[in-house]
Amino acid sequence: MFIPLKRPRDIERMRDAGRIVAEVFEILAEHIQPEVKLSYLDAVVTAHLEKYGASPLYKGYRGNPPSHPPFPGVICASVNEEICHGLPDDRILKEGDIVGIDIGLKYKGFCGDACKTFAVGQISAEAQRLLTVAQECLRIGIEAAQYGNYLNDIGMDINNYADQQEVSVVREWGGHGVGRSLHESPSVSHVRQVGRGPKLKPGMTFTIEPMINIGTYEWELLDDGWTVVTKDGQLSAQFEHTIAITTNGPEILTKL
Repeated sequence: MFIPLKRPRDIERMRDAGRIVAEVFEILAEHIQPEVKLSYLDAVVTAHLEKYGASPLYKGYRGNPPSHPPFPGVICASVNEEICHGLPDDRILKEGDIVGIDIGLKYKGFCGDACKTFAVGQISAEAQRLLTVAQECLRIGIEAAQYGNYLNDIGMDINNYADQQEVSVVREWGGHGVGRSLHESPSVSHVRQVGRGPKLKPGMTFTIEPMINIGTYEWELLDDGWTVVTKDGQLSAQFEHTIAITTNGPEILTKL
């Protein structure tokens, strides 16, 4: 497996892109409340990407195969039982919902990619616990991404913690290398694997983005060709950062 390594100046540019992602999340958080349309949130992010001179990565993205319908929004907006790739359409958020917002952008030739799940107003204790556990899964995954460790140590540690908390980790959807392109090598598993995978080296950059479900890890794809939902209809939450491997530990690039 060839994993491209980034030079210090490349990582500096990725840091700039990631900072814009983080700033847009700060702005977006003020708008996430009951009675707000997902399409309005998409417009908010669109306006701020234009302000920064950054290009959206998701809008028009077709995935694989190329005949796949293009993604219609700048953000992914996944509500309640939606695991990922939810459409930012005219649905209206309600009190008690949770919504995962995924933002990907390119700035000066490099990508930034992150996701946060937000509470909409007052949410149930069950939903709040899910958000807490999902955020901790991301923290544990990042902590495992130490120089000299192995790629699959990340999924091992996430999976072990999720098992302790009696939640499930989505298996088929994982993190990915990122740099000049949104998707590069390596693929990053969030669950236990047979081998440990390649050793982590300085200059590797990738996302860690565990998707955590209250119930089963199994999923279904809706007829829109994009939205992935839990098979049992129970809640799902996701948090994601783009990181760089350094000799001093993993650096989060998508932060202020």
